Amino acid sequence: MRLFHLLREVTVEYGLRQNEFAARHGMHPTDVRALICLLDAERAGTDATAGWLGERLGLNSAGTTSVVDRLERLGHVARTRDARDRRRVLLSVEDRAKDLGRAHFGPLVDGTVALLEGFTEEETAAVRRFLGGVRDLMDGGEGR
Repeated sequence: MRLFHLLREVTVEYGLRQNEFAARHGMHPTDVRALICLLDAERAGTDATAGWLGERLGLNSAGTTSVVDRLERLGHVARTRDARDRRRVLLSVEDRAKDLGRAHFGPLVDGTVALLEGFTEEETAAVRRFLGGVRDLMDGGEGR
């Protein structure tokens, strides 16, 4: 249980950092979650559409449109037609948003990378397996 409580502490603290970032940049916390989803999609090579984003955020079409409109208005997200299917509109995170995120979360990311450099490959694999397993539990609804 101690590991579970530590994980909860970390997630609560990270959520507070996300909320601080949102408030500082005139966003709603859901906007930050949307940006994270879109950045994850970019890293994975996944085409991100409004429908895809809405599923990830648990929002209906109107709610998703509001989030995307807000982020586009702030200059954080761009909508572009899919070159392979002109009916689809793809979402991408603008460099401006990436720069803001890097400025805010960069020290945490750098510190985490430095911390992990002190771990053996086996320890890093165990951390990855644990965090991936918890994520999978939550994705499957087991933790709800």
